[in-house]
Amino acid sequence: MSASAPVSPHAHILIVDDSPDELRLLVETLRRANYRLSVAFDGAQGYDRAIAGRPDLILMDVRMPRMDGHATCRRLKANPATAHIPVIFLSSAAQADERLAGLHSGGVDYVIKPYSAEEVLARVQIHLALASGTPGPRAEQEAGSLDDDEVLVQATKRYLANHFADTPALESVARALGTSEKRLSNAFRQCLGVTVFEYFRGERMAYAQRLLATTSLSIVSIADAVGFSSAANFSTAFREYAGVSPSTYRSNNRGHAHAVQEQGDAGASLSEY
Repeated sequence: MSASAPVSPHAHILIVDDSPDELRLLVETLRRANYRLSVAFDGAQGYDRAIAGRPDLILMDVRMPRMDGHATCRRLKANPATAHIPVIFLSSAAQADERLAGLHSGGVDYVIKPYSAEEVLARVQIHLALASGTPGPRAEQEAGSLDDDEVLVQATKRYLANHFADTPALESVARALGTSEKRLSNAFRQCLGVTVFEYFRGERMAYAQRLLATTSLSIVSIADAVGFSSAANFSTAFREYAGVSPSTYRSNNRGHAHAVQEQGDAGASLSEY
């Protein structure tokens, strides 16, 4: 596939970057390849333009004012109207941690600055080709299914699900989602009727219950997996949540673990034939 022939002559690419020089370079490169282009100058504007324009692919800088690239991507992936759009991050940071953070937020690729026009075009073409076999949203039905607060709550839920072993401050959670603590708290109360950390505590305790019922992990290991510094603190919190100690809960629900094990054994036996 040549660098001058896009996968589709009608493919629409949204470029989100706060640097005029970087924007100019990308626009010139992609325009020569006959892509349709839109631009935005920060993450918040990029999110709005993605909702309005439904691009086929997004090229997005990471470090931007108002809302950074990772936070913007989390919002896009939580919205059914834009969850299918591939996001390629652009960044001058070559550290593996940042690249992994971008992939975990929902990005499909990372291009390290300074980059060549040929590399950008090649990655764009590859991901447009991959995305061409991925169904988009079911038109207006899904496009209007979530309001802004619901999108924010869904994105936060996904973020917190990857941080059960941490105890992130509300400020850091809000920053990761590109919003304010007040806005995030109001969204959770409006949509779920609980605070962010009431929700988070409930999810961590529910996860602890699953681990107690279906695994042989020690209480110490389970405490660590759900973000407690000691088994004693975990046991106290678990008793407040479930009404019994972790060991009692495990004893009362041991049948679940046995059932899971028996199903696994049966599957293993069948696979031998």
